[in-house]
Amino acid sequence: MRIIKKSKERTAEDNRALRDAVTSIIDDVCENGDEALRQYNEKFDDCHRQSLRVSREEIEEAYSRMSKQEIDDLKEAKENIERFAAVQRRTMTEIEDFSPRPGIYLGHRIIPVSSCCCYVPGGGYPLYSTALMLITPAKVAGVRRIVACSPTVRGTSKIHYKTLVAMDLAGADEIYAVGGAQAIAAFSYGTKEIRPVDLIVGPGNRYVTEAKRQCYGQIGIDFVAGPSEVLVIADGSGNASTIAADLLAQAEHDPNAKGILITTKEDFAYAVIKEVERQLDVLSTAGIARKSWEDYGEVILVDTLEAAASLSNDYAPEHLELNCERPKTVINKLYNYGSLFIGGNTAEVFGDYASGTNHTLPTVRASRYTGGVWVGTFLKVCTHQSMTPEASKAIAPLVARMAYGEGLEGHAKAAEERL
Repeated sequence: MRIIKKSKERTAEDNRALRDAVTSIIDDVCENGDEALRQYNEKFDDCHRQSLRVSREEIEEAYSRMSKQEIDDLKEAKENIERFAAVQRRTMTEIEDFSPRPGIYLGHRIIPVSSCCCYVPGGGYPLYSTALMLITPAKVAGVRRIVACSPTVRGTSKIHYKTLVAMDLAGADEIYAVGGAQAIAAFSYGTKEIRPVDLIVGPGNRYVTEAKRQCYGQIGIDFVAGPSEVLVIADGSGNASTIAADLLAQAEHDPNAKGILITTKEDFAYAVIKEVERQLDVLSTAGIARKSWEDYGEVILVDTLEAAASLSNDYAPEHLELNCERPKTVINKLYNYGSLFIGGNTAEVFGDYASGTNHTLPTVRASRYTGGVWVGTFLKVCTHQSMTPEASKAIAPLVARMAYGEGLEGHAKAAEERL
């Protein structure tokens, strides 16, 4: 292995100031409720609206600003996401009356959470695609109350109109104009205007992420996410310009985003680097993308695709592209990734918007232990059992012996009562 372009080290920063700031916001929202939310709206977004909930009139006004093509595009993307979520849901089946021993009947039900909040970031871009990615699978799962929230466009009292329309098209039951750590606190603990939920999903800045971390337990979360990442494995058979474009598509997200190329061909590595520089000269988002690429872009040369796969598993990237002549020979060697994009035709950005898989994915090596948001994120698998009198009597002595072995006499007595 040889590193052709090295990235800066991401040192473990001292997050005590961040933790303390978020704790203070959560405490403030718990104590002062909606008034605290309005004050944070003013402080962070220069938003002076009084009612936090978005009205039907606001939603209709947002639709009036959309072209027919824009609405049709949202509908088409939503349909792909919805259809794939529905197929995923059908893979999850209930179990009834499985019998490990005569007279013992076990099973499980698959139950949607009662309520969820889908957090859609605002920030530098209106990420309306995230509204589709979060709300659509929640709807397919059967969540009864789906709430969406997003910060307002800075200096206004409104959520970006495209985000608002996407939220409505996807099926949100309630929409609130609030963002940041304060939104996570509000939907975790509730205020007078906002009823709390059972689960919060969606990406956000580091304050949102830290708030999700601190509120976990009071509510469920999808996962704790960081800056976006893409890793490309290439054997040199593909197009250097295409791979450069894919790397920059992630780089433009955030100065801390990470783009990595692992290749078996040295000349191809330098060709991609040259293409990245050429495209940065004309990219409108180069201010962000260039810093991301210069600080955190990596290009690594390896001897074989097997070595590339092993290194990729260590990185555990959010997005993983296989740009190889025979990608299927590598797939079985890969096991740590958020979502996999197979072959040069399959741009990672297709998954970001419209192909149907979810773009809310684990980052900073979280794909070692979880996948991304999917219909199952909104479902609980809850077990049940029943027994005949004969089965109860047959298993009671075993349970009693085990309970006595742990020193839990009450457990043992409860089993012996069935004898």
